[in-house]
Amino acid sequence: MNSLRRNYKKQAGFNLIELMIVIAIIALLIGVGVPAWQAMVRRGNETTAAQSIQTIKTLQTTYASKHQGKFAANFDELIRSVQLDPKFAGQAPVVNGYTFTMKVDEPSATKPAFYSINADPQSAEGITATGTQHFYFDSTLSTTKATEENRPAKADDPSI
Repeated sequence: MNSLRRNYKKQAGFNLIELMIVIAIIALLIGVGVPAWQAMVRRGNETTAAQSIQTIKTLQTTYASKHQGKFAANFDELIRSVQLDPKFAGQAPVVNGYTFTMKVDEPSATKPAFYSINADPQSAEGITATGTQHFYFDSTLSTTKATEENRPAKADDPSI
């Protein structure tokens, strides 16, 4: 019995206090790391949305040059004719946490063709936010507009 006690005392290992300290440190790292990671994902989504608007702008210009100044009526037409990424299929595609919408007006005798694009986060608030900025571009502008207010961006918002 005494030899069993000696062998037990010689065994090395963590005691309860050491384990609790290690668990507390891991919890602290997770508590700091998760919000930073979420902020990084939001910023990435916002950057991707702004770049996607620039891509759509370029593709609409290409489409208009091939179709007598008319813009593509929807994302599906851009996918078919000028190779827009198929992720944009449908009326309001969701790409990287942003919902994209496009409105197109045909040209008339009194006004030229017009299109506008909005990119709005699926969720703009809370822990599940996919972004905080809302983006806007139309065919009369030279720069993309953005707002951090919880509403779709519009032409009179500041440029990015």
